[in-house]
Amino acid sequence: MTRQGTSPLLAASLALLLQACAQAPGPNPNAARAEIVFPPPPDEPRFYFERTIRSSGDILPAEAGSELRKLVTGEQASGEALSKPYAVAVYRGRIFVSDTVSRFVRVFDVPAGKQYRIGEEEGAGQLIKPIGLDVDAAGHLYVADIGAKAINVYGPDRRFLRRIGGDKWFSRLSSVTVDPEGRRVYAVDLGGVSSEQHPVRVFDALTGAHLQDIGKRGSGPGEFNLPRDLAIGKDGRLYVVDGGNFRVVVFDREGRYLHSFGSVGKQYGQFARPKEVAVDREGNVYVVDTAFGNFQIFNPDGELLLFVGDRSERDAPARYMLPSGIAVDEDGRVLVVDQWFRKIDIYRPAGLSEKSGFLARPAVAAK
Repeated sequence: MTRQGTSPLLAASLALLLQACAQAPGPNPNAARAEIVFPPPPDEPRFYFERTIRSSGDILPAEAGSELRKLVTGEQASGEALSKPYAVAVYRGRIFVSDTVSRFVRVFDVPAGKQYRIGEEEGAGQLIKPIGLDVDAAGHLYVADIGAKAINVYGPDRRFLRRIGGDKWFSRLSSVTVDPEGRRVYAVDLGGVSSEQHPVRVFDALTGAHLQDIGKRGSGPGEFNLPRDLAIGKDGRLYVVDGGNFRVVVFDREGRYLHSFGSVGKQYGQFARPKEVAVDREGNVYVVDTAFGNFQIFNPDGELLLFVGDRSERDAPARYMLPSGIAVDEDGRVLVVDQWFRKIDIYRPAGLSEKSGFLARPAVAAK
């Protein structure tokens, strides 16, 4: 059916809606806000769902009146959208997202209200299939390229600096983690069903020299079956997602086995398809599970504290079909990537105000 104009009935309805909005009283400071909180009442809140980022349009300062316009028209934020995001890293308000279809890393610079790309230009720094990401304390970006079987390193100015690894070292490179000082790089090799190469390989971050391997294929203490990701916690502890054994394996900073937690199952504290892991300043461990459609939070010793999110075929806040990446920023905000819904959900810790921190919402711009 060809649309030739707005019907009188629709026009009248829109006019009434606009009039009602214009005449509505101001917000009641004593009224409770309809926020999505975890855990739900009556428990004490620990995290609030804050917002979703789907494109560069979601990080731009909103124009005056834009929220009302979106309410009436259903208009969505414009901008360059995510294609198939996988992993996420964050540094001082800059959100780095690997995109396996677009074949570059997209950067949402929230404080600056802009976005740019890394790894798309031809040359030594061009990416083939970026997957895992991390950033050190100086803002250097490390990208695990499963296509090139190597780790690309970029400076804070986006310039390509060097490459670590190669065919000699990796079978199916899945993730990269760098220590805060930018000295050691931990690369997780997913291996495969027919491969015996399932280690965590450790390199010198500056020279690329191979320093040691942690773990081997197996199901025993300190062994892996299809490892997925690694995060560095308190006292330099290493937390490795051991996907095929449905657990998280913990080592000390030197790679000595300490313990593990988790098992296969459908109960809280168990795993079905764990993917990525992150750690906050208190040492709590966040594990995203693709099959559960959530992330679970454990204390440093592996005791379950909370789970956030549910699996769903319909997109909504805290609803996921294929969650894959997770990161915690300097202020304690949690970022979760969903490949299917092509989004990043952001959660704010209860002790942080909406206007605080690097990822606080941009101010409203005058029209």
